[in-house]
Amino acid sequence: MSSFTLGRYIPIDSAIHRMDPRAKIMAMLVLLVCIFIPAGWRGYGVMFMVTCSAILVAKLSFKFIWKSMKPMLFMLVFLFVINIFSIHSGDIWLKVGSLEIHSQAVFQTLYIAVRLLLMIMITTCLTATTKPLDMTLGIEDLLKPFEKVHVPSHMIAMLISIALRFIPDLIEETQRIMKAQESRGVDLKEGKLKEKMMAILALIVPLFVSAFQRAEDLAEAMEARGFVPGRMRTRYKQLHFTQVDYVVLIFVHVLLVILIGMAIYL
Repeated sequence: MSSFTLGRYIPIDSAIHRMDPRAKIMAMLVLLVCIFIPAGWRGYGVMFMVTCSAILVAKLSFKFIWKSMKPMLFMLVFLFVINIFSIHSGDIWLKVGSLEIHSQAVFQTLYIAVRLLLMIMITTCLTATTKPLDMTLGIEDLLKPFEKVHVPSHMIAMLISIALRFIPDLIEETQRIMKAQESRGVDLKEGKLKEKMMAILALIVPLFVSAFQRAEDLAEAMEARGFVPGRMRTRYKQLHFTQVDYVVLIFVHVLLVILIGMAIYL
């Protein structure tokens, strides 16, 4: 089983699992907007409490959420190194020879890290509590108004849901290929640069072949079930808003107003 969690649905009975997918998507978008409101550390503290509360209500483990954050750790370290050499404002916290670490570089990295952390927590909570089919239906309904300007909402929704569904599959396939290559004596961690590039090439080629095979199998399965792009389709499942959906949407919009007020007056 892959440790990659983004895009993986977890079948649990919770209040968030039972919510309308359109309400969850809209709430996620509002929360993502809230993350970028410059309300300071107090605002991020409020957002962190709200996000953790949503995870608890969804009955998801924080260990599961943490697995989705691991791939971002390297990027944060790389970002911190860039900020050290590019940001020279604020107090000098550490000086090693000609290298100086300024307070503003640390704060800027922390701000970005907190934003990424909250974004991953929110998106993982959405994908873990929403079935791929429900996600497709929700995105399609939200994009319906754009059909007046000839935007194919159904095709866009289907592409997004398929992409999210294939992310964990591709990660698992990568790990399977890596183990197969290691069993044949291919070392992906040590060796010279040329050897590492050849090892990565030995990983990428079968991964692309497997991805194209999966795409072809999916296309044949859809064609066998009578799928025709652009054709009007009926639905077995109909989406309906409940009181919980309206309460959640009102809450996230009130939270947005509060954070805007904190950014202006605090």
